[in-house]
Amino acid sequence: MASGAPRTTSSSAGYAKGQMRREQIVEAAVAAYADLGYHGASLRKIAKRVGISHAGLIYYFPTREALLAAVLERRDVEDAARGGLPQSPGLGVLRHLLDVAAHNQDHPAIVELYARLAAEAITPGHPAHGYFTRHYRQVRGYAAASFAALAEAGQLRDGVDPETAAAALIALMDGLQVQWLTDPGEVDLVGPLRLFLQQVLLVPVDQPQ
Repeated sequence: MASGAPRTTSSSAGYAKGQMRREQIVEAAVAAYADLGYHGASLRKIAKRVGISHAGLIYYFPTREALLAAVLERRDVEDAARGGLPQSPGLGVLRHLLDVAAHNQDHPAIVELYARLAAEAITPGHPAHGYFTRHYRQVRGYAAASFAALAEAGQLRDGVDPETAAAALIALMDGLQVQWLTDPGEVDLVGPLRLFLQQVLLVPVDQPQ
C-alpha cells in the first residue's frame, strides 16, 4: 500500500548530508580562526575539530582558500542578519555599514582573514576571486543605491556622485582595516567612516529615516 508521505530519495538525502557536513566544517573553521589565528588554523586542525580526516575535509573544500571564502560568506550573512540590513536604500544602509565596522573591532581574527585573502584573491584564478568580486559588487551596490536615494531626497551634497562615493566608502573601510590590524591602538575603524559620511551628506548620519 502506497504511503501518502513523500519519499526521500538517496540522492536528496546525500545532498542534505553533504550540506550539513559543509556547514559543520565552516562552523569549525570560524571557531578555529578565532581561537588560533590565520596561521594557526590549518586544515588538519579544522578537520580534527569536525571529527573527520584531512582527506574528508578537502573533499568538500579542496583548498584552504576555498574554505576561507566560505567562512567570509558566512560572515556576510551573519553581518546582514545581526544588524537587520534594511530592505530600502538610504541612511539605514549606511548606518548598518558603520555597525559592521564597530563589530569588526571586537573580532580581529576574521578581519585579518578578510584582509589577507582580499589581497591574495585579486588574481582571477584564485579560489576566492569569485567571492570578492560578488562581495564588492554587492556592497558597492547597496552603498551607491543609498547615496542615490539620499540625493533624490536632497540629503546628498551637490556634485557627489553616488557610484564614486560608494567606491570611496568601501575603499576607506578596507584600508582602515589594514591600518588597524597593523597598529590597532592608533586606528579607529568607525570614526573616519563617520567623518567621510558627514562630509558628503547634508543630514546627520544617525538621523532616523
